Order: sequence, then C-alpha cells, then structure tokens
Amino acid sequence: AGQGTIGEEVLRQSHGRLDAVFVPVGGGGLIAGIAGYIKTLMPQVLVVGVEPFEADAMYRSLQAGERVRLDQVGLFADGVAVREVGEETFRWARRAVDGVVRVTNDAICAAIKDVFDVTRSVMEPAGALAVAGLKAWVGERGVRGQRLVAILSGANMNFDRLRFVAERAEVGEAREALLGVTIPERPGAFRAFCAVIGPRVVTEFNYRLAGREAAHIFVGLKTRSREDAREVAERLRGEGYPTEDLTDNEMAKLHVRHMVGGRAAAVRDERLYRFEFPERPGALMEFLQKLGDRWNISLFHYRNHGADFGRVLCGFEVPEGQRSDFQGFLDRLGYPFIPEEGNGAYELFLAGG
Repeated sequence: AGQGTIGEEVLRQSHGRLDAVFVPVGGGGLIAGIAGYIKTLMPQVLVVGVEPFEADAMYRSLQAGERVRLDQVGLFADGVAVREVGEETFRWARRAVDGVVRVTNDAICAAIKDVFDVTRSVMEPAGALAVAGLKAWVGERGVRGQRLVAILSGANMNFDRLRFVAERAEVGEAREALLGVTIPERPGAFRAFCAVIGPRVVTEFNYRLAGREAAHIFVGLKTRSREDAREVAERLRGEGYPTEDLTDNEMAKLHVRHMVGGRAAAVRDERLYRFEFPERPGALMEFLQKLGDRWNISLFHYRNHGADFGRVLCGFEVPEGQRSDFQGFLDRLGYPFIPEEGNGAYELFLAGG
C-alpha cells in the first residue's frame, strides 16, 4: 500500500494525462502497489514492468502463469536481482500489470547516461532500469505523441562501477560499433584501411602482428544507429575486408578487447613508442596519415576516453640499418613520444618471442 502512493503521485502530477508507466521490477512490490492504484482509477493507463534479461523472474512467471524461481541471477542491477517474486505481488501483477519489458546491461548503461545528461544525477543500474525499458518499448512500437512516465528508483551507485557504465553506454545507445576486421599484413595497409573508414570517429584500435599474410584489427567506430553500424560493416566487406560485427558479443566487449596482443613470434626489429596528440575529431586519422607506410606497424593500441589528449602505443619494424632514418622521422612527426622497448611490461607480455 505504501508503494502505491507513488501511483497517486504520478497521477496527481500528470493531471490525468497519461498513457503508460514503466516500473523497475525486483520482488514485485513496487509495481504491484503502483499498478493497483493506477488501474483502480485509470484502467486505460498501461503499467509496464522492466527487468534485466539476467534477472527476469517476473517476466518468466507471467509467461508461465505461476511463480518461477531462477537458478541464477545477474548482479549488475543488484537492486532488482531476485530469484523469485513474492507470492502476493505476483497475484497483483497478474491482475494489473500489462506486460514486462526486458533490457540488456548495455541498455541500462545508456539509460544511466541519459538521466545524467538531462538531470546531472547518477542513477544506480536498478534506478535507471525503467528508462531503459521505456526506450526499448518506444523503439519497438514506434510510439510518438504519448505521455510516458519512468520510475527512477535509486541512486546508490558504486564509484567503481562507473567505468563499466561509461564503457558500455555508447554501445547501449547504438552509438558505437565494435568490429573485427582482417586486412593485408604489409606496410601501408593500415592507412588504406583508415581511408575506407573515412571521417568517422574512431573510438578504439587494437592490433598486434601475428603473421605475415593477414592482420586482425579490433576497431570501435562512432555510429548513429544499429542500421548505420550494419552499413559500415557491409561497406568494409564490399571493399574486400572480412569483417565480423562484435557489438553484441559479450566476450569481445568484456575480455577480448583487452587481450589483443601478446608475444609476436613473427615480429622483427621492433621499436615501441608511446605517442600523445590533441584529442579532437579526425586527430587519430591525421596521426595515422603522418605515420606513412615506410615502416610496418607491428602493434597499435588506442582508446578514446574523452580526455584532452589521445594516447597511442605503437610498434614499428625498423631494421638496424634504418634506425637513424627512423629517429629523424620521429623528430619530424611533431608529436611527443616516449620509447618503451625497455619497459618491463613490454618485455613480459609483448616483446617478440
């Protein structure tokens, strides 16, 4: 009954002009209270629950017609991470709830960012869950001109979780595509690949020489939509670059992007440097253009973190007799650089076998 007062508040503040309310669902108490009140006074208003895919006890229970106990639940949205909904709350949900929308963790991260952009408040994952559900519902139905309300239910955000949220929000908003692309392993191929990408903002580049025939690149690109991401992948394939869309690949997003590299048995005469350049649109492409194609790039790592400077770790194959020319090239390049061949981390994990 106490949680039902939220329904009273929503109706009062919306002056009765309301089409749907989206409510985060854990054990079901919040949505049972809100739905019970709203459906009593305005039965035409939709009450929609929202759950993460990895903690969807209410969705499965409504589908089955009885309470379902989950074997395991994901803890990202820990405020709604329950194995089984309550008996009484399920009874009310069956009577008064119009449906449940399920969303991914990426969509939750995007919703946290949306709320922050508008209010400058940082929601916890469960707190922004209803916004993610509202966005998914509107996207699926193409709804326009309706009055929709999302219940924000908490701002108990752990600071160490913010990094994950920031990393995944762009993917959740379909503003970043992650691709695995194969290009020829030869000097200049990297630059030619970048020319095909064109003026798009590159968010990530990971590459390590692994053989003499082909190079495999993990690349992130800014996109406008899912369809835009698909068009980018198709364009790359059309230009002769085998391309795998990794945007929805959980292992790639969580692990592989951080593991591209290792010792390269095929690398010869490698010189490793860290570079910095002012972070602005097109800055990475400008940097790559200046690198030219005289020396083969054997390692490349870049990630756009929204900082004022872009930071790149780059390896080159430079034969002993060309070291002097290469040093002159670095001096003329115009970017601050630090040689890293003697770095202990390089010797342990990256140096040629």
